[in-house]
Amino acid sequence: MLVNNRWKSILEEESQKRYFQDLLSFIEKEYEQKTIYPAKENVFRAFDLTDFDDVKVVILGQDPYHGSGQAHGLSFSVQKGVKLPPSLRNIFKELQADMDIQPPEHGLLESWAKQGVLLMNTVLTVEEGQPASHKGRGWEIFTDRIMQQLNERAKPVVFLLWGKQAEAKKSLITNNRHPVFISPHPSPFSANRGFFGSKPFSKINEYLKENGSEPIDWEIQ
Repeated sequence: MLVNNRWKSILEEESQKRYFQDLLSFIEKEYEQKTIYPAKENVFRAFDLTDFDDVKVVILGQDPYHGSGQAHGLSFSVQKGVKLPPSLRNIFKELQADMDIQPPEHGLLESWAKQGVLLMNTVLTVEEGQPASHKGRGWEIFTDRIMQQLNERAKPVVFLLWGKQAEAKKSLITNNRHPVFISPHPSPFSANRGFFGSKPFSKINEYLKENGSEPIDWEIQ
């Protein structure tokens, strides 16, 4: 699964379960017959970049981007040279308003991931041009399990839930040591309903500092 850190044992445990075997069988056929994003080698990229013990923050997305060249395994992120999707532009607008950080020229969020921000979608693959095409196939069971594993961890994790689908996962976070920040999704359809002005980045850093952790450098490198 191209993950060589502590997540590997968790992924291997899930891979023994029937739902996951059925999911991988479905995904394998999809890659053979259709154009699927992200590239197969990047499906678990978020876990490769942010090890289990290093997770400070979870930013939960929904589907991967379904346009050519966009999705690469990290929620909301796109590779350098790819036009910024509207949601990511709005994230950068709020970042500027909140932290006075100028919007970067690209949308690659790997520098966040390497500092402990797990950029995970609830569904990890999608067919080109077909949003939610892999919804209900088993990815949600897997990513719920990831949330539960982090919930059981002793070291606090900040969960950032944007939008109704992400907010629905709040029930998985039963341990009150983990703070949860909820706001509308950064999509153009909902950003003006409370995403803008929610100041998530400064709130996260304030919490991390108060609890003895290094804050995140949100400036995109």
